[in-house]
Amino acid sequence: MSSTFRNVALIGKPDAPRIAETLSALYRHLTKRGLRVLVERDCAHFVADSSPETCTIAEIGRCCDLAIVVGGDGTLLSAARVLAQFEIPLIGVNLGRLGFLVDISPSDAGAILDEILDGRYSADERFLLRAKIFRNGRALYEQTAINEVVVRSWNAASMIEIETSINGVFLNSQRSDGLIVSTPTGSTAYALSAGGPILYPTLRAIVLAPINPHTLTNRPIVVDDDSVIEIAFRPSKQFKAQVVCDNVSIPDVEMDDRIEIRREPKTFRILHPLNYDFFEILRAKLNWSSGYRS
Repeated sequence: MSSTFRNVALIGKPDAPRIAETLSALYRHLTKRGLRVLVERDCAHFVADSSPETCTIAEIGRCCDLAIVVGGDGTLLSAARVLAQFEIPLIGVNLGRLGFLVDISPSDAGAILDEILDGRYSADERFLLRAKIFRNGRALYEQTAINEVVVRSWNAASMIEIETSINGVFLNSQRSDGLIVSTPTGSTAYALSAGGPILYPTLRAIVLAPINPHTLTNRPIVVDDDSVIEIAFRPSKQFKAQVVCDNVSIPDVEMDDRIEIRREPKTFRILHPLNYDFFEILRAKLNWSSGYRS
């Protein structure tokens, strides 16, 4: 079967264990199939005994049909934030420990990539969030997030007081260490540690999970993914807050700022082998059913 993917990019985490071995093996495997293979510039030197064509991640978006990300979930998150605007599907090869997004092991990567390149795969469509910080009625800063947008205190010794509205309707006020606004993709990340629910990856919903709320009746809530979430701060003498979009921090948040979070129009796709099972990944990663005997 001929592949619909002719220009394939390799993106790696430079400090990951076995990165040189894995990238070199994937490069050789893909070029043997007659594909044009581009290697992200920062990790191209790991491809041994070759002089690969190199480019930046943004250039990958303009000239490739598929991106293979080698590393952990964080590596895929960083690549996906850039590549989502180009609508390029991604495949994750796992060199980390806890991978919900990068689900292919290096030992199986060759065979699984052959199946995917031959058109035998399943695809997950995932959405992103876009956070905007407004100051004096003007959008001062904006950033996208695949996992979550976190509004939190920048001072571990003090809480912040926030007011949250959904679609212009007041939801609640809370005194806490912060609030996590999470996609289904991020529901197995930070939001999970805050007691939030696990959402199936393709569910069209957003989780709001408070971080260590002072009032224990402040619980996580799930809203429709079309919702517009607005967060404002109540006056506080020791106010110091920050907004974090995945691993991108926005530290200069002021008390009168307003934060707006909504679904990003662009989505991104992750390709999996046909036998991909999200529940099996949950069992393995979260150690569920470890004592069960059939």
